[in-house]
Amino acid sequence: MKRLLVFLRPFIPRMSFGFIIKVFGTLVELAIPWILSYIIDDLIPLGKMQPVLVWGGLMILCSLLAWLGNIIANRMASAVARDFTGKLRHELFRKISFLSERSVDQLTIPSLISRVTSDTYVLHQTVGMMQRLGVRAPIMLVGGIIVTLTLDPVLTLVMVATLPVVAAITFFVSRRGARLFQQVQNASDDMLRVVRENAAGVRVIKALSKSGYERKRFRRVNDELTRRERTAENTMALINPAMSFLLNLGIAAVIVAGAYRVQAGTTQVGKIIAFMNLFTIVLNALMAINRMFTMFSKAAASSSRILEVLDTPVELFETEPHFSFLPEHAPHIAFKDVTFRYDRGSFALRHLNFTLERGETLGIIGATGAGKSTVIRAIMRYYDIKEGAIEIDGVDIRDYATADLRKKFGVVFQNDTLFKDTVRENIRLGRDISEEQLTAAARRAQAYDFIMSQGGFDTPVAIKGANFSGGQKQRMLIARALAGNPEILILDDSSSALDYKTDARLREELRIHYPHTTKIIIAQRISSIMHAEKILVMDQGNAAAFGSHKELMENCPLYREIGESQMGARAVT
Repeated sequence: MKRLLVFLRPFIPRMSFGFIIKVFGTLVELAIPWILSYIIDDLIPLGKMQPVLVWGGLMILCSLLAWLGNIIANRMASAVARDFTGKLRHELFRKISFLSERSVDQLTIPSLISRVTSDTYVLHQTVGMMQRLGVRAPIMLVGGIIVTLTLDPVLTLVMVATLPVVAAITFFVSRRGARLFQQVQNASDDMLRVVRENAAGVRVIKALSKSGYERKRFRRVNDELTRRERTAENTMALINPAMSFLLNLGIAAVIVAGAYRVQAGTTQVGKIIAFMNLFTIVLNALMAINRMFTMFSKAAASSSRILEVLDTPVELFETEPHFSFLPEHAPHIAFKDVTFRYDRGSFALRHLNFTLERGETLGIIGATGAGKSTVIRAIMRYYDIKEGAIEIDGVDIRDYATADLRKKFGVVFQNDTLFKDTVRENIRLGRDISEEQLTAAARRAQAYDFIMSQGGFDTPVAIKGANFSGGQKQRMLIARALAGNPEILILDDSSSALDYKTDARLREELRIHYPHTTKIIIAQRISSIMHAEKILVMDQGNAAAFGSHKELMENCPLYREIGESQMGARAVT
């Protein structure tokens, strides 16, 4: 929690001004019971109306000043909390944008969403409460006790006797509450994961009539979250009744002791009345402190989760290249004995070797889980390989600045995403791309005709491109990859929704207009890669074969089996 206070440093002047106003308003409010005691004990016995009206007017003025000061300070506190949360969320989003795939896998997407939203909102509430009550409540507590000491020290000691017990209960319960709220946030991550899975797979769930099963699955995680929330809230709720019991016990003791002291003539009725008002102020201050401890327990859990993200090292982001020149006559892309496995799983790549010259096309084919997409993740350095080396233009990709490396690629991933925006912005994606480049990319990706038929490049795109068909979405994604004129074009199963005629025209456009672009095409259909100069057949992370279509049909039984099953006799030609 302390480390997150660095985000509050820019707001210290505004917070200080708000604190001054809050202190002034609180002190003025504390003066009201003292003035009441003075009027009852000292002015009313004089039998003169004018002094009573003057001091009564002063009480009204103090009330107005306290009211006005609290309004101004609370509005400033809300503004600071809002701006602090905005800055923190921006920093979290920036950090998440640079996290490696491995770090994202460890933290999980649902948990990251929860940390950016619900955890930051908890801190928003905490910062606001800290400014509203963090100054007012302690001043009310300490100031109330000081004022009571000026009225009657003996009765003050009776009241204060309960405070150490209250403090001890608050401390021990709050420590346990922080751990319980950590468990609540983890359970919230699980619920968010189930909700995201249901939202993403709603069509499959309906098609298989599994709505009842998914409701039960959601009920389990929801009940677990409810149980943990109930445990945490019930634990923190112990403070309130214990505090109320002890303080009301103290009030009863004050009344009894006050009655004896009034009868003995050692104190006055006005002081007892003022004392009761001050006791109420002290009670409310303690209740506010209790609410703060509850909120701080939640904030402690949320801040640790946020710091876990902020402290996660950016493993793969290099800002400066580690080479001074490019070797001559080196292949454009070279895999040299590359071996890689995910943190939890078997080897995804084993001793993979191949080279590509600039402008060549590599087709990759194989069964599901054979490691085809892992080749792409490795070459773009989403993960660092365990053994071997991947080189571009003769330089290890680990020696490139990350931004320079990624600029070389135009890529369409399997199950890629369209954003809720216009067609133009989905293809441009914030890059400095002219209208001519945009149009040319759309034409070559076979997307121009349907884009114009639906209203042009300013046509709105729904979330995930829901207002377009699967083939239309794939063609817009290919246009996005082509728009930047990449050195290396990667198409990861990005033509699966295209008909054979459109697929053939797309391949022809790539051959004509991108002769110097090295292309890597992952496909399930052998017709999409059979014209590539080189084809890599993957099998359980291994290179089962490497060569041209004709060579593989002759020498690779696995490739020949795929070709004959898809194309029959045509596969051999």
